[in-house]
Amino acid sequence: MKDSKVSYNLLLLIHAAIALAVFVVPFFSKLYALLIPVVGFFIVIRSKNKNHEVLLVAAYMVGVEVFLRMTEGNFNNEFVKISVIFFMFLGMLYSNFSTNAIIYLFFLLLLLPAILVTTNNLEFDFDVRKVLIFNLSGPVCLVFSALYMFKRRILFSDLQRILVVMGLPIVTTTIYLFIYNPSVKEVVTGTQSNFETSGGFGPNQVSTILGLGIFIFFTQLVLFSKTKFEMLLNGGLLVFISYRGIVTFSRGGVITAVFMVVSLLFLLYYFSNEKGKSKFTWVFIMTGLMAVGIWTYSSLQTSGLINKRYANEDRLGRVKKDRLGGREEIMDAEIKLFIDNPILGVGAGLSKYKRVEILGGEVASHNEITRMLSEHGLFGIFGLLILFVTPFVLYLNNKQHLYFLSFYIFWLLTINHAAMRIAAPAFLYGMTLLFVQVKIPEKAENSVE
Repeated sequence: MKDSKVSYNLLLLIHAAIALAVFVVPFFSKLYALLIPVVGFFIVIRSKNKNHEVLLVAAYMVGVEVFLRMTEGNFNNEFVKISVIFFMFLGMLYSNFSTNAIIYLFFLLLLLPAILVTTNNLEFDFDVRKVLIFNLSGPVCLVFSALYMFKRRILFSDLQRILVVMGLPIVTTTIYLFIYNPSVKEVVTGTQSNFETSGGFGPNQVSTILGLGIFIFFTQLVLFSKTKFEMLLNGGLLVFISYRGIVTFSRGGVITAVFMVVSLLFLLYYFSNEKGKSKFTWVFIMTGLMAVGIWTYSSLQTSGLINKRYANEDRLGRVKKDRLGGREEIMDAEIKLFIDNPILGVGAGLSKYKRVEILGGEVASHNEITRMLSEHGLFGIFGLLILFVTPFVLYLNNKQHLYFLSFYIFWLLTINHAAMRIAAPAFLYGMTLLFVQVKIPEKAENSVE
């Protein structure tokens, strides 16, 4: 990070104060939501995006989204995604984008047939505009993020700076959760996802963003803590965020964080020399001990119910038939819709209404992959292939991107359990495409190939 230790500590204190202020005066959340893009816009305009300022602003908005939605500060559910799209577009006006990124415009074109099917729908009565925005804001946000970040050169230290900026409002979220529900023991009575420990908001999305916070502060602890105080500070934040993530009783975000951390440790170990590998042995041991400690404390605070949750049992210890909280039925229904409509799909956003015939009620999809198949058909398959393959093609010449695999895993696992309800998976997908260099490149840092 380019910021001093004092400023980092001060920023953490400010974000802790924001949590307290919003809890005491909820209306501050609206002001906070308005202030972020306005201040961000002036920062970008003033700097002319010379040092990736749009990435810093967008990253902050990604980190704060769940907090704003939890505290009703969001102006609408797509506020952050639209803001990220705007800042990515603004960044491209200043810094252009790689011509090879046009493949993502092709992905956007592949969405058009299903949009036409929806706009010509005569079977269901709904607001076409709302349905399209709800279902396509995530993919469009991904496209703009990918267009801007495709092979954009950035230093590894600046990439970490972006992650820290994203992590600051996640600290705010975590502290707000503690103020909202200081005693986990009193509200945990079963093994289902818990709204009380999630600030009264959707546990799935809270777990997702806290999982991202776990990864961010793990990297701060392992790679960027140079003093004992920094180790204690970042280690404390990691423990606090991990605990609050676990007790949401929503498994997706926590499991994703575990895979992200393991992937990072694997790459760090693989690319280290013999001396580095011997040091990482201690990192593995300390990480394991910390994980055991956090889990043990969480188990004690939930009277062992968290163990049963992850073992897919109810509070009485009986194994549940459904391992994914009802998602299997939705996924099976979407696959059936794809089989019945393999070319064009049922139309963007229409699988929710089509599933009524199969499931007997309107249920939104939690899986972006099966949703793409059911709603976009063959065009959805081509679109998914672009998304799956392109980052790995770039990574072949981008081995210094130590976070690549972790970012990719976050995107892939998140869209499988939480679709693209929030901007985080779209933005982190874009970050897999950055051309990261540990040392200062000869070309301008902000250039694209």
